[in-house]
Amino acid sequence: MTLRIGYAAGAFDLFHIGHLNLLRHAKSQCDVLVAGVVSDEMLRSVKGIEPFIPTSERVAIVRSLRFVDHVYVETVPDKMDVWHEVGFTHFFKGDDWRGTEKGMRLEREFAEVGVEVVYFPYTAHTSSSQLRRALEAASSASDTFAAQPLSA
Repeated sequence: MTLRIGYAAGAFDLFHIGHLNLLRHAKSQCDVLVAGVVSDEMLRSVKGIEPFIPTSERVAIVRSLRFVDHVYVETVPDKMDVWHEVGFTHFFKGDDWRGTEKGMRLEREFAEVGVEVVYFPYTAHTSSSQLRRALEAASSASDTFAAQPLSA
């Protein structure tokens, strides 16, 4: 029997139910689950995002989940480079990537080395982008309120 090694990566910043669902579903499809946590530096350089929670704390959160067997910190943007280091047989991603240019390229590259790409339903009602926008709006409103002079 061949060991099914799964890999599910994400920023896992502002950890929410969508992240939990991805990792839980991924574990149900493999023998060993490696969760990839994208480093602060990668988030800044590739996505232009400043993380709210630093890499070390995001790693601690993800590592504490009972269905995550190992955590790998991603420090390079190329998933093939990650595959060379981790050696996974299955790559798990939200289905918001299905049919996209990035998703199809990933499928082609992984097919060449025998890695299966498995998509799971994207949790549309909760996303880190939505949470980030809400926090930024709340912060802006708080800043505006704080700048108002107090009336006597």
